[in-house]
Amino acid sequence: MTASAVVRNARKLLDEAGLHGSFLVRNLDSGEEIGVDTDVEHPIASLVKVPLAVAVLERAIRGELDLAMPVDVVPGRLTTPGPTGLSRFRHPARIALDDLLYLSTSISDGVAADALFDLTPPAMVAAELRRLGIEGIAVRHRISDLTDTPAERLGPDNAHLAHTLAIGAATPGQGHPVAQLDVSRANAGSARALVDLLHAIWRPSAIPPTTATRVRELMGDTLHRQRLAPDFTSDASRWSSKTGTLLHLRHEVGVVDHMDGQSYAVAALTASRVPAVQQPGSEATMAQVARTLHDYLRTGALPWWD
Repeated sequence: MTASAVVRNARKLLDEAGLHGSFLVRNLDSGEEIGVDTDVEHPIASLVKVPLAVAVLERAIRGELDLAMPVDVVPGRLTTPGPTGLSRFRHPARIALDDLLYLSTSISDGVAADALFDLTPPAMVAAELRRLGIEGIAVRHRISDLTDTPAERLGPDNAHLAHTLAIGAATPGQGHPVAQLDVSRANAGSARALVDLLHAIWRPSAIPPTTATRVRELMGDTLHRQRLAPDFTSDASRWSSKTGTLLHLRHEVGVVDHMDGQSYAVAALTASRVPAVQQPGSEATMAQVARTLHDYLRTGALPWWD
């Protein structure tokens, strides 16, 4: 089977699951890759916490920030399902900057991320990416902006209405009345741009080894493993990743390091056409498509669903 046939089958599988989106898998040593709509820009939700971590660590290397510095954090006091960590704290806490990096990146704690954004604002993160030669990722707003959507205003009993609005109101040009879903206003990037970032973190680049090593550790300790991890984790491989979720958007980017030394970066950015909060089938399809693209690139094997 040719690569184009594999991509066509991937599109078909996504369509049958009520999904559309972008995928890219790249061999980090040879540069070979295979993907679906790799250059389409998407709102990236919590995936922005990876460039945030890079920027904070770069500033620490230059002596602009002290990772041992204690930071007083106001609790999130969120009661809606989903958020973790400080987002659910009821009382103030004092936490070292280095530990906020762990909470933000590995636990995907939005309050911890905003404490980091207080010290390194979005514009500064974007400038840091440009300095490092990483293009195509727009960093425009804090994580707290992601909690001001129709889902929060309508409440959990009407979550399906928020998802219906998110699905139906998009314009052909990726615009949207919900700012967090409009690529011209949201934190945004393409599958290719995100794989480029992972490539720079996993292989020698302008990102210093100290920063790259720490970000790899943080992504290796990720708590959320319900999407791609079941298809990429084994005794013979290590899966390091970051997820992103917002209304009907379900994303994950990561790297699978195989024991034979080969490493593959994977980006899966999807939007569902189904107005439901819980969609385990969609997440299983994401993993199936990503793993099939990976296996074809790694071994040339035919997908089982051919």
